Amino acid sequence: MGNVTRPNMNIAELASSPSTRSRVLKDDTLPFSAFLTDSFGRRHSYLRISLTEKCNLRCQYCMPEEGVKLTPRAQLLTTAEVLRLARLFVHEGVDKIRLTGGEPLIRPDVLDIIAELRKLEGLKTIAVTTNGMNLARLLPKLKDSGLDLLNISLDTLIPAKFEFIVRRKGFHKVMEGIDKALEMGYNPVKVNCVVMRGLNEDEILDFVALTEKKPIEVRFIEYMPFDGNKWNFKKMVSYQEMLDCIKQQWPALEMVPTGHADTAKGYKVPGFAGKVGFISSMSDHFCGSCNRLRLTADGNLKVCLFGNSEVSLRDELRSGATETQLLDIIGAAVGRKKKQHAGMLNLSKMKNRPMILIGG
Repeated sequence: MGNVTRPNMNIAELASSPSTRSRVLKDDTLPFSAFLTDSFGRRHSYLRISLTEKCNLRCQYCMPEEGVKLTPRAQLLTTAEVLRLARLFVHEGVDKIRLTGGEPLIRPDVLDIIAELRKLEGLKTIAVTTNGMNLARLLPKLKDSGLDLLNISLDTLIPAKFEFIVRRKGFHKVMEGIDKALEMGYNPVKVNCVVMRGLNEDEILDFVALTEKKPIEVRFIEYMPFDGNKWNFKKMVSYQEMLDCIKQQWPALEMVPTGHADTAKGYKVPGFAGKVGFISSMSDHFCGSCNRLRLTADGNLKVCLFGNSEVSLRDELRSGATETQLLDIIGAAVGRKKKQHAGMLNLSKMKNRPMILIGG
């Protein structure tokens, strides 16, 4: 007998059955691919692709001081492999791709990759997370290639402290990149700030002030544990503590609506051009609405930023896997995604890649 589909099977159950999956994908009445829907009904429409493990900065929360051992080039995804996988994910329902690193803008063919992604039918948004060092120079061509959204990492507004945090010079290049993005009409320009006690929590109000005249969205990120970044509880400043600090200066701070799957809790000072957000991964996780998958530069699929289970799509590609076989592997990985991450205490003890080898 062939596989019988029960009338009351839900999408998650269908997703666990490879022989019914192909049927599911051909059913136009279903809103989303079973392969990218996990056992909790979360639909993964957002793919983050790391284009490189290399970076021209050495941020303390991202990379161990001694650096990391880079994957040999032959083991990294080629441009053709990146685009083949991107095409597959978009065909299954991914409508947003973010290019990360390392530093994605140091990849020589980043403009070509964006231009090719732009051709994918169904892909609504192409975003980049960058440290901003090369941004001012590349931005006109990035925009021409089809870049929609920009996130720029900046953890201090003090040049000397910038050099201490990232272990390199370049503060003015980053600020120039932010100004260039505003000038070219990117709105909002998102600025990611990892807040670390004893390092930059005294600058929270200065970052909020950046949003007064300009359409900047500052996103304060709780310090998260990854291999080699010397995380501990004392260094972490919680979302609530940051919020209280801001409200002392601006009591009228108001919450603003955000999308169901947005990672940041959004706020705005009335009358300010921009807004602020809080990514509370540690103190108030948002796992229940997670719609993100990650593809590392060496071709591993991570279904959770904090999970240490990975599956190599690179190896499957290079062994000649068909798209159907790739989808079965992707679907199985998504199906194993847990309801939520392990929590602060357990995460701090877990083995995971350094952030630079994950891709943010």
